[in-house]
Amino acid sequence: MAASSSGFTAHLDFKLSRFSISPFHAYSHGLDSRRRKRRVRLLLDGNGVRVSRIDCCCSDSVVRRASGSGNSVEKPEEKRSHRSRFQAIPALPFPSHQSRFGSKQEKFYPRCTPRNTGPQSRDTPPKRDTGIANEKDMGINLLKENVSETGTNEDGSTWFRESGEDLGENGYRCRWTKMGGRSHDDSTQWEETWWEKSDWTGYKELGVEKSGRNAEGDSWWETWQEMLHQDEWSNLARIERSAQKQAKSGTENAGWYEKWWEKYDAKGWTEKGANKYGRLNEQSWWEKWGEHYDGRGSVTKWTDKWAETELGTKWGDKWEEKFFAGIGSRHGETWHVSPSGGRWSRTWGEEHFGNGKVHKYGKSTTSESWDIVVDEETYYEAEPHYGWADVVGDSSQLLSIEPREMPPGVYPNLDFGSSPPPPVDDLPDSPLPPSH
Repeated sequence: MAASSSGFTAHLDFKLSRFSISPFHAYSHGLDSRRRKRRVRLLLDGNGVRVSRIDCCCSDSVVRRASGSGNSVEKPEEKRSHRSRFQAIPALPFPSHQSRFGSKQEKFYPRCTPRNTGPQSRDTPPKRDTGIANEKDMGINLLKENVSETGTNEDGSTWFRESGEDLGENGYRCRWTKMGGRSHDDSTQWEETWWEKSDWTGYKELGVEKSGRNAEGDSWWETWQEMLHQDEWSNLARIERSAQKQAKSGTENAGWYEKWWEKYDAKGWTEKGANKYGRLNEQSWWEKWGEHYDGRGSVTKWTDKWAETELGTKWGDKWEEKFFAGIGSRHGETWHVSPSGGRWSRTWGEEHFGNGKVHKYGKSTTSESWDIVVDEETYYEAEPHYGWADVVGDSSQLLSIEPREMPPGVYPNLDFGSSPPPPVDDLPDSPLPPSH
């Protein structure tokens, strides 16, 4: 399925971060994997009740703490790189003026910061194509006591920090910590929430939600979750992980969105996938891929990528493979549609017989065709490179969540007809992908 390649990759600088947005070309076999990193930490704040002054070696910072149990607040309920058939395309820089924050970190890092002040923001815009992070990289550290405190920093920015515990039926417990802040003129703000959930059925969940906005109007949102529960059909323990990420420019018609998920059970059944979308002015692109392993040697993988411009040009590439015990097939298509409606496509396929013989066939709308049988080894991954044993080893914090103590004579309500709590639907304004 050899073909010529052309295309481009644009890097969109959102001042506080570099969001790389990478459209692909139908005649190419890849997406640019280069990403630039920039981290900016903001120190921000809020309002309060009781005031205690903490002296610093060179200046003062006021911290206000409100005593009490901490009222409930509304809480949200790879890099696992997928093997792609695409080769990287050289990146072309997208021009953007330098962030005024990049060279003036002192705006957010006072030369002398008093101890025990408000939380420093660890929130930075998410990076594209980084998959689902391991829990140790999320830094979840729930406070042991209920607190509600606010404060004001030297630069006039404000911050808040709250924590609490919510209880419900069937032993449900949710421990949470929420923090955030904003600049003195409200031009920048950030929030971050951590939580852990459990009940008497053995369900456990760990999660993070982050969001922010900078002075240029760029905004971002990210959520991460992992959960342990008993599968309603197989009664096997299952661990699921997911992440959603999005960013949107405040000055251009540009942004991106990604949703990643992974599911594992104790017998090797594994499912992984991702949906991605990006837009840069008049160009938009999408990508979807999935992997499924049944734990008994059968595997299915697929990828579908396509893009379009406002002028009407469209292009894409997709493929799928299915194998079991050395026997299986692969097939795919590369296509292009011009603004006038003219369509070009090339389809191809492979049949693997398990005996060293492979039937290869294909054709295109420009009269190409082939149909041959060749001697060729068959290669595919019958097991995931990251499976049940790996995810268990990387989920120590999730597995260590302690449920509420169950009173004598009380038994959990095992309702296998219901699913775990769904993710929050009330998402920030984002460039969600249209249906394909």
